[in-house]
Amino acid sequence: MIRIRKATVTRIVREDDTVQELLVDICGREEKAIAYRQLTGGLEAGEQALLNTTAVDLALGSGGAHFVIAGLRAPERELPPGPGHIMKLNYTPLQCRVLSCEEPGSPHRETLKAARSLLGAPVVCGALHSMVAPVAAAAHELTNGRARVAYVMTDAACLPLPFSRSVKQLKQKGLLAGAVSYGQAFGGDLECVNKFTAMLACRHALGADIIIAAMGVGSIGMDAPLAHTGMEQGELVNAAAALGGAPVALPRMSFADPRPRHQGISHHTLSALQVAAFARAHLPLPVLPQDQAERVRAQLTELGLDNKLDICEYDGQIAIDALHKHGLRVTTMGRGPEQDPAFFLACGAAARAAVQIFDKNKG
Repeated sequence: MIRIRKATVTRIVREDDTVQELLVDICGREEKAIAYRQLTGGLEAGEQALLNTTAVDLALGSGGAHFVIAGLRAPERELPPGPGHIMKLNYTPLQCRVLSCEEPGSPHRETLKAARSLLGAPVVCGALHSMVAPVAAAAHELTNGRARVAYVMTDAACLPLPFSRSVKQLKQKGLLAGAVSYGQAFGGDLECVNKFTAMLACRHALGADIIIAAMGVGSIGMDAPLAHTGMEQGELVNAAAALGGAPVALPRMSFADPRPRHQGISHHTLSALQVAAFARAHLPLPVLPQDQAERVRAQLTELGLDNKLDICEYDGQIAIDALHKHGLRVTTMGRGPEQDPAFFLACGAAARAAVQIFDKNKG
């Protein structure tokens, strides 16, 4: 079930060609709302709109915003002319048409029909959206911009890519060559139907040397070992390996999270690599204080992952330095590098591992 309310747009706070961030009057209160142009078109101040208020009413992590279902100024809209017959959000009232890379009419169709391999490209397989910016920024710094970095956004969490401010910032700063959204996720520079073609599109359509694959903003997790969206990290490892790429499993790490299951290497990463990942992958670990490093190694040994993965240690400080250099503010569960350095050091270690593979490929 969903909760729907009518509201009036009082102000457009921020907008671009993909998304509008609004303030709306709803039941006498001014609250935040988001409209995706691909679904609703553009709204104007003073216009009434229908909102999905479910997540805010349940106090969930949707950024504290409602989502626009439709503007009521012109409730009927025509489908714009143009190619594309693949539906995202299919079989829902908000299903929308996109031009997928794989279908007739796409300029990338023939390239993807012929593509079968990632040609050894490193694929950093992450578990949270907050990993994308530190890895991309660090990879840029480590290669002095020589490596093209692209992002595959999965459909395990937030589905509209325009919700991510960080991806837009990364592209504006030249740290990310582009983004591909697949499955039910939409709004990337390119659209694909599955993770395999999305990775191939990064490599062959966007020309990526390094690929970062991770979900969008938000995630689902409970205290049961397999009850979390982070399980897809193992599936991403498998896909990268099956396509002839070099999977780099980025461990979700923390020594600041109050929940025991997320301390050291999070159970999200451990269960994904133990249960879902069948391919061998690189597992870069950051240099940590001795007690933290010993705890991480003990976790891996206990589950037999030290024999299943290629584990190396790297200095991950580059991620924190790169974020600072480029003016990128990134938090994970509300914590930045000062509060949770291990998370960001792990991202830097993964970037170093990916760049090492990139340099080897370049010969």
